[in-house]
Amino acid sequence: MAATGRAFESGGKLGKNLGAIRSAAENCTRCDLYRTATHLVFGEGAADASVVLVGEQPGDKEDLAGRPFIGPAGRLLDDCLEEANIDRTRCYVTNAVKHFKFTVRGKRRIHSKPNLGEIRACAWWLSAELRMIQPSLVVALGATALHALLGKDAKVTRDRGRILSAQDLPPVLVTIHPSALLRTRGRPDAAQDRQRFVNELRQIEDYL
Repeated sequence: MAATGRAFESGGKLGKNLGAIRSAAENCTRCDLYRTATHLVFGEGAADASVVLVGEQPGDKEDLAGRPFIGPAGRLLDDCLEEANIDRTRCYVTNAVKHFKFTVRGKRRIHSKPNLGEIRACAWWLSAELRMIQPSLVVALGATALHALLGKDAKVTRDRGRILSAQDLPPVLVTIHPSALLRTRGRPDAAQDRQRFVNELRQIEDYL
């Protein structure tokens, strides 16, 4: 297990439980993304989950519903977790950034990558979630989640498939965001990419 730094500058918002922290987050103005988003999309799952899966940010469907990982990437994640024999009820899913960042293109809202300031601002809430849940393992789904957790020195391209340790954090398994698999559908190596992702998710059970 390799060691790395951590991104959080503080323990995040204090609260007696996840519900209280979520209620506080509903009024968050730490960055400007709340101005255009439909809903805050907080994490979801058991308060005593063994595993926390962290994505980048909610997408269009998540923003409209106010729930994480219910769109195409979320359904693919559920399928891959099942294939990896991971009990979804043991997991808590959340995002590094809690509001949907997008640009309007015609009638569509197109995902726009969060910037460093937005990631740092929202780490306040992610840190609070992790402090309350105290999971055995965190899974960083993609570069934004990894940056939020461990800072800029951790790289998906270099650290993918590894479990990294950091001060005051549970171990972090590094992998890609399932949306990356959606973008490669139809390519000759799509099945191989999916299998690699499933194999990385299998490390969750091995570690626990």
